[in-house]
Amino acid sequence: MEFTFKRTAQIVGILLLILAVTQAAYTGLYIAEVDVPRQLLWGSEGFLFVVLAAFAGSAALQTKRHHLAWAAIAFAAVLNVVQVGVGLTMFGPFGEAAGANEELAPLIGGVVAFSFMVYNAAKVLLALAAITLGLAKLSAGSKVLGGLTALIGAIAFITNALSMGMGRDFSGELPLAGGSGVLATLLLAIVLLTLPSDEA
Repeated sequence: MEFTFKRTAQIVGILLLILAVTQAAYTGLYIAEVDVPRQLLWGSEGFLFVVLAAFAGSAALQTKRHHLAWAAIAFAAVLNVVQVGVGLTMFGPFGEAAGANEELAPLIGGVVAFSFMVYNAAKVLLALAAITLGLAKLSAGSKVLGGLTALIGAIAFITNALSMGMGRDFSGELPLAGGSGVLATLLLAIVLLTLPSDEA
């Protein structure tokens, strides 16, 4: 099978769409205080991010335009693999250690903070891709999809950058960074699935 740019872009779009849905589902279950099968869900996301890194990296080499967007998607995928890996391998042991010894409680806080730092960094990169491709879509005549993608991308870029610089509690109880990041990812996926062949 030949992975043309068009096919590669569609695969990246599908992967981003699936990831946006899984992240929204996890957030919904967490808010509803439903027991979430983290190993299965995060493990699946980790695998999808690995595949996403490969296809987005391939697209970055194939494309004649928008290299910044494709590089941002590829590096976001790599950062997300790190973030998921920290969650799966370190949350449990550090949480148990902190439960057994209160003096170790700052350690789990540090691990969680590191995980969110990487999470926000990845969202900044996906937001950058959404801005870039959203503006391209806008200039191509798709005012609604292009404009909305660029706008939500800009919001996600700013809020996730603020989360990196000021801490994840900068917006209080409002999930501005995560929510806008997931929405930007969803819109980015739709843009990629509707790219014309001549975008290569």
